Amino acid sequence: MKFLCVPCDRQMTFEERQTPGDGTLAAVFRCPKCERMTAMLANPMETQLVSSLGVKVGGRTVPQAEFEGIRGGVTAGRDDAFEDREPATPPAGPVRWSPEAVERLGLVPSFVRGMVKKIYNDYARERGIARMTPAVMDQARSDLGLEGM
Repeated sequence: MKFLCVPCDRQMTFEERQTPGDGTLAAVFRCPKCERMTAMLANPMETQLVSSLGVKVGGRTVPQAEFEGIRGGVTAGRDDAFEDREPATPPAGPVRWSPEAVERLGLVPSFVRGMVKKIYNDYARERGIARMTPAVMDQARSDLGLEGM
């Protein structure tokens, strides 16, 4: 996403990023020609979504390193990575959702509901969980670091 100064027809440059501490994100952009400024404010849910996707607001200030995308995914290892253990057997069919879990999923904004459901389904399949319940959803949020969402 880029911001354009309409009167100057120029791409605005990133000026500063602020995180007030309430989960929101503010970014300020400036026109290099007329110095006009504009700001973008993202609510806590948008901020979490952008962060989880690895998007850097304001663009790059250094060149991309080799295998940067791969390195970011393997910076922290699992404590049990070298332990011999049988992997959980995924359920044979699709994950079944309890009525309470379906109701709770209904509280998620519609534009991200499909993605959230996929995250929960993948979590359950990877752990051999056949039925999605609010308790499993809570555990998934904790395990996946999504408590702020």
